[in-house]
Amino acid sequence: MTNRRVFLTLFGGGVVLAATSATLWATTRDPAGARRPWETAGQGGEADPRRRALSFAVLAPNPHNRQPWVADLSVPEVLTLFCDPDRRLPHTDPFDRQITIGLGCFLELLALAAAEDGYRTDIAVFPDGAPQPRLDGRPVARVRFIRDEAVARDPLFAAVLDRRSNKEAYDTTRPVATESLAAIAAAARVHPVAFTNDPARVAALRGQAFDALRTEMTTYATAKESVDLLRIGKREIEANPDGIDLPGPVFEALQLAGMMPRDAMLDTTSDVFAQQLAAMKVPFDTAMAFVWTITPGNSRAEQIEAGRDWVRLNLAATRLGVAMHPFSQALQEFAEMRPHFDGLRQALGIPPEHTLQMFARLGYGPSVKAGPRWPYETRIRAA
Repeated sequence: MTNRRVFLTLFGGGVVLAATSATLWATTRDPAGARRPWETAGQGGEADPRRRALSFAVLAPNPHNRQPWVADLSVPEVLTLFCDPDRRLPHTDPFDRQITIGLGCFLELLALAAAEDGYRTDIAVFPDGAPQPRLDGRPVARVRFIRDEAVARDPLFAAVLDRRSNKEAYDTTRPVATESLAAIAAAARVHPVAFTNDPARVAALRGQAFDALRTEMTTYATAKESVDLLRIGKREIEANPDGIDLPGPVFEALQLAGMMPRDAMLDTTSDVFAQQLAAMKVPFDTAMAFVWTITPGNSRAEQIEAGRDWVRLNLAATRLGVAMHPFSQALQEFAEMRPHFDGLRQALGIPPEHTLQMFARLGYGPSVKAGPRWPYETRIRAA
């Protein structure tokens, strides 16, 4: 059905593809090379436990898949983590809160992988001070690897290679049981986790979340930040395995036919924009439950803790076969988002002095492939 729709669209646009040639071409468009880090994690025969742990840590979820981590291995038995300043999101994440959460996800996977090899990780976050209002060149964390055969292995590690942020439509005939949500929430170690699967409340939150997305898409600076990070088709994704990937022959064919111009995606009066908005609404309409995390304040250390908790929730959901997809738009801190920022907190009952760090939908979705990643070797600054 998908291929038929594409060919009809292409035909309407004046492009005719021979059926056989098109089929053969389509089979070559999978950006498998960009997913190789998922297949090779822990398989390189690395004697250095830091490098082995790093090969898993780079698979962490992070905003816009920017992969902002840089590891310095110049000190024996120590990994010093930095944020690459060029991989921040100044418009959608003006205070680097979401980027910091992504770095927390990285640290949690690093610690889980190290424990599998019998190493305890002594993690000091922001050892040279916590930068505000944005991250700078100071280290995010200094991690010492300590050999300890008694260190506890975490069963969540078994889900690391299967973890996804599943952005597809979920099955609206399958509710997520309260028991499953409670088990997922219990995976967090530090901060409170709340959830709901009440149909009326879920329906209201779907609408609020989508209204926030629409604001992000109709605010030129934030929309352009995302459009500039689009990687459409195999060639673009494998050349830059970060950002927002649109893989497969459907998107690639439309782009080749000139039907996915980036400037039209930013033009709120264009048909392309209207079709894009309608397509992006589908995941919001199929949310079957929501989960959110809260911290008492909003310090850099709390943001790191929120990230460490967040990836644990994602791993716990993976083990239960439950899909998760963060809805971060209403949590963004640019001026146009403020009504949604305040409205979602009110709807969730977040006290004024507390911080809503993460908010996501859950449900049962189709199997999806892993997201693109840079090989861990490219994320090492010194060794």
